[in-house]
Amino acid sequence: EVQLVESGGGLAQAGGSLRLSCAASGSGFSFDGYSIGWFRQAPGKEREEVACIIRSEGTIYYTDSVKGRFTIGTDDAESRVFLQMNSLKPEDTALYYCATDLDIAVASCSAGEFLYWGQGTQVTVAA
Repeated sequence: EVQLVESGGGLAQAGGSLRLSCAASGSGFSFDGYSIGWFRQAPGKEREEVACIIRSEGTIYYTDSVKGRFTIGTDDAESRVFLQMNSLKPEDTALYYCATDLDIAVASCSAGEFLYWGQGTQVTVAA
């Protein structure tokens, strides 16, 4: 079982930046070869996809509302996943989750494709 832990959330002003990070608890886990996703859920709304790295397709997906502002990637030899968020807007306010799955057949940036989830980190953007 993979236990994911997100960090980096907080309060930002509109136009500002935050960098979210996600790692597996314990040591030695690498995201190399596994699809990864960032999702968010705002109060009263359904969870939505934000950005994903889909390994089986060799693609990176961004939802339209974050294109050009957010960047998903990995660092520390694929041991951490980040979401760099620039030009933040109040509508980006949400609880942000990272997710992964050990099934290499993950084919889309859909919450149902991912088995392992973190507890979430809150992002609040003030106008």
